Amino acid sequence: MFGIIRPCRHGLSERLQSSWMAHLCGLCLALRDDHGQLARTATNYDGLIISVLVEAQSARTDASWRRTAGPCPLRGMRTAEVAKGEGARLAAAVSLALASVKVRDHVEDRDGVFARRPVAAGARAVSRRWDRQSAGSGTLVGFDTAVLLTAAARQGGLERAALPGGSVLLVTEPTETATAAAFAHTAVLAGRPANATPLAEAGRLFGRLAHLLDAAEDQRADAASGAWNPLTATGTDRAEAERLCRDAVHGIRLALKEVEFADRALVHVLLAHESGRAVERVFGRPHAATCANADTSRRSSPSTPPALNNPYQQPPGHDAPPLWEPPGEKRPPRRNLLAGCAVWALMACTCQLLCCEHDDPWSREKRKSWCERHCDDCCDCSCDGCDCCNDCGCCDGCDCCDCGCDC
Repeated sequence: MFGIIRPCRHGLSERLQSSWMAHLCGLCLALRDDHGQLARTATNYDGLIISVLVEAQSARTDASWRRTAGPCPLRGMRTAEVAKGEGARLAAAVSLALASVKVRDHVEDRDGVFARRPVAAGARAVSRRWDRQSAGSGTLVGFDTAVLLTAAARQGGLERAALPGGSVLLVTEPTETATAAAFAHTAVLAGRPANATPLAEAGRLFGRLAHLLDAAEDQRADAASGAWNPLTATGTDRAEAERLCRDAVHGIRLALKEVEFADRALVHVLLAHESGRAVERVFGRPHAATCANADTSRRSSPSTPPALNNPYQQPPGHDAPPLWEPPGEKRPPRRNLLAGCAVWALMACTCQLLCCEHDDPWSREKRKSWCERHCDDCCDCSCDGCDCCNDCGCCDGCDCCDCGCDC
């Protein structure tokens, strides 16, 4: 389960964005602290949902779930408050076990560089080490990662048994079982055993969704390379795959309604909304025309200024240099060519140009990071396309969501 949840900053409030980054950095540092620097490559967006679920169910204060981390190049050499504790450790164990399975699959399929014997031998050694390490850290939080590895071991046999006309859900069962076990254990760590059953259901459906979306995304490439694909092998067309995915999203939302959370805001955004957006990225947005028509009518309405239709749109001329300077404020002097080049090199080496807002190396004016500008240019979150979640407040903790997502 890698890459399904990809939240856009436009869909997160400042509080939720800060919390999201705290869990992401917390997962990365938990992997480093427990398993070494190489294990940090197992950091993934979907895995940190485990950490989010544990914290969301717990009634402890924020201080008990955070610690201050030192400077990191990916944060522009800045410190940050990151998640800690059992949630981050469980997320690390699960992510490492899943990364081990993924590496082993690449070796068995002889994908790319893994077809070379020296690379394959090294990858097998890394996979075996990660299996042992994930089992050890899982034991510390009472979770048996053998559930994940056993489920993954069944995958090959189910794939070989898949025939045209068979159910694709037989192939997704190991992924469903693994994610259900991980989700359910978050209730144990949070001290809410009654949440285990609905969370297991949400995890089972999330595993199904992850498997099907991955298959749908890779189907064309798999056909070109001759690789095995569950949709092709079972003869499942894209319409049926889309139906199964949308049913899974709906089931996740229903299951989350039965879970008792101390703070459901971030979980609601990631699982109730981002899972739906993941389906739309792969299969398209069925309500796109409706949103486009609504947006057109809003833009043509004389009572609504066109420039204010998008709540995230910068006012005209926002990035232009000011024509006058406020009294008492003096703009810093511009650096010369050599000094600017030296500062640019320093910022590039510390990832400040890529990852965070920074001062221009020459003019010293505030500039967005490359990642932020790229998000603004190609973001597919349709922030100005419809009113879903922009105004109802559900993404910041309100339970009276009026966005029509049945959540």
